[in-house]
Amino acid sequence: MTEGSESELGWRGPVLVTGTDTDVGKTVVTAAIAACARAAGLSVAMVKPGQTGTATGAPADEDTVARLGAPTTTRTLANYPDPLAPLAAARVASLEPLELYTAVDAVRDIAKEHDLVLVEGAGGLLVPMGLRPSGEAWTVADLAVSLGAPAVVVTRAGLGTLNHTALTLEALERRGIPAGVVVGAWPAEPQLVHWANFTELVPHLLGALPDGAGTMDPGVFQRSAPGWLTPALYGVLDDWRTWADEQ
Repeated sequence: MTEGSESELGWRGPVLVTGTDTDVGKTVVTAAIAACARAAGLSVAMVKPGQTGTATGAPADEDTVARLGAPTTTRTLANYPDPLAPLAAARVASLEPLELYTAVDAVRDIAKEHDLVLVEGAGGLLVPMGLRPSGEAWTVADLAVSLGAPAVVVTRAGLGTLNHTALTLEALERRGIPAGVVVGAWPAEPQLVHWANFTELVPHLLGALPDGAGTMDPGVFQRSAPGWLTPALYGVLDDWRTWADEQ
């Protein structure tokens, strides 16, 4: 974890789940955190500020998290048909963009009734999500700042991840947002590049999910999830050297 983040007590309140890019595994990681926190006895909510691509017929992120992680509550604040960044999707569909403080108020209201609120972003940290009252675009980084929320950064295991992860962590640090990293899909047969990246990521790591975790039976997923995450995210993974030896 980066300096200033919570240690082994477990994060509470709103927590942002963002990624270094799209399709890095944010939704499955969100589900894993929800499963672990629920197993620890917490009341857990998942909030998706902007869901895009609803016209494609693909399962909504909210539905995937509900199926795999079984949080107490799931909610999507705005839906858009096209698979674009939320602000662009709103404009293309001539729909009202999500206003920043509407999202802030919604998350805060949900947080009053839950121990942990996982706020899953769209794409990467600086993707335009909607508009401020001033008409300027806002991002999930702005949402995290407004909420005073730490961030879980979901990243890839392979080539390119170090640069993308470092850029995302730097952007969070400059905004005063505590953050840690979860590898979204650790390969079944890791190669040299994966182990080299792993070594560099260890100081920031809060977890690593196996590739294909999202296809597991929900019961198996929920029983397995604590072994993928550290105590900060309500898992039991506390020794990366032992974890590496078992891979």
